[in-house]
Amino acid sequence: MDTLGVFNDIKTKFKETDFGIDDSVIICGDSLELLRQIPDHSIALILTDPPYHSTRKKNIIGDTSFSKDEDYIDWMRQFAIEWKRVLKYNGSIFCFCSSTMSAQLQMMFSDYFNILSEITWTKPNAPGYDGWKQKMKKESLRQWYPHSEKILFLEGAEDGNLFKSYFGSQLTKWRKTAKMSMKELAEITKSYGKINHGGAVANWEVGRNIPSKAQYDRLKDALTGAGVNGIPDYEDIIRPFNVCKDVEFTDVWTFENVRQYRGKHPAEKPIDLLEHAISATTFEGDIVLDCFSGSGSTGVAATRLKRLSILMEIDPKWCNYASNKLRGEYFFGNELLTRAQ
Repeated sequence: MDTLGVFNDIKTKFKETDFGIDDSVIICGDSLELLRQIPDHSIALILTDPPYHSTRKKNIIGDTSFSKDEDYIDWMRQFAIEWKRVLKYNGSIFCFCSSTMSAQLQMMFSDYFNILSEITWTKPNAPGYDGWKQKMKKESLRQWYPHSEKILFLEGAEDGNLFKSYFGSQLTKWRKTAKMSMKELAEITKSYGKINHGGAVANWEVGRNIPSKAQYDRLKDALTGAGVNGIPDYEDIIRPFNVCKDVEFTDVWTFENVRQYRGKHPAEKPIDLLEHAISATTFEGDIVLDCFSGSGSTGVAATRLKRLSILMEIDPKWCNYASNKLRGEYFFGNELLTRAQ
């Protein structure tokens, strides 16, 4: 897929409202309606922070719109349907949510995606900054103070094998088209096992694990040589996931909360957290989509990492704020930052 071409087509589609930033499209409006105009399987990463519903914050549009949990879940289901359509087959999703709604959202999302992780963001405050956690009267609590947020990490799901793996289902189709057994393909690609003669191929087809790039290249050569056409490159079918011992690789994330400053978005997320999510799950030049972009921090994180971004926001105030933030210098608290920082 020509990612840059797709991105430019999206910019052209929204040119009347686009803010004219080269590597980001900021679209003001109802994201559910806007999503329906995004091409199928064009987005590498959906990184978004929808209204939590359970927090009932009047300064966040949509947070008080639903009287029942079921109504909120039904609304989010409409996004899940569109996300499944626009997400690349090897794409990922990070969806922020409250601990209160996490279980219900996971049940709904499981109809469309594989739930890979429930990440806990611990939200520590910067040293010397006393947030509401320190000031509140603890004796008035009737349950444990919610000093964390959840981030659901999802991938696309495809029926047809044990772990609902898109790559697994495609590999089965390719192998059958080539009229090869698992054992034959495993031997050709030197991926056979000592006990299971189908070896790694059997595991790949059920979605239990994935081949390395070298193994995939041998698979592609073997299947192409057997007459199978249109097999994509490794980067276009295997979901990227790049972590190591030097970055946060567990499902507990410790990134400082965004300190209060005049004009701060009420649900603003730290840019270093967003960068961590983007760098782990995308390649340079990929498109990152945020359906509830607020102050535009996802766009800033994507730009720093040489990714493209599509930002959707219903409030014109925050669309303008994000535009200024992405266009050049802006103030973050009392600190002057530039686009490159």
